[in-house]
Amino acid sequence: MINFLDYDFLNKHVLIRVDFNVPQDKSTFEITDDKRIRAALPTLKHILNKGGSLILMSHLGRPKNGPEDKFSLKHIIPHIEKLVGKEVLFANDWLLELRIVLMQVQLKSHLFFLMIR
Repeated sequence: MINFLDYDFLNKHVLIRVDFNVPQDKSTFEITDDKRIRAALPTLKHILNKGGSLILMSHLGRPKNGPEDKFSLKHIIPHIEKLVGKEVLFANDWLLELRIVLMQVQLKSHLFFLMIR
């Protein structure tokens, strides 16, 4: 069995389910506790340092009536960019965007995909 630390991630796209359901200020959407994001950083950075790209999936909050702006993961993009040191793009049509831009950082509405090269 191949060990995660020994795997060759060069030019590979890695799909990871992360828990970025972080608390935010209700008016500014600023993250009030980022420990869930920081917990994923060693894994994310290892893959990036080995030349891989990331596709991350998460959710935020519990919308009751379909998509709601306050539960959009687009609000956490600046914080993720700061932590990973890469640009993060947001796309509402995640499937189309995934087909078009496979080597970018992407954040998708409610189900969140983050692509980092």
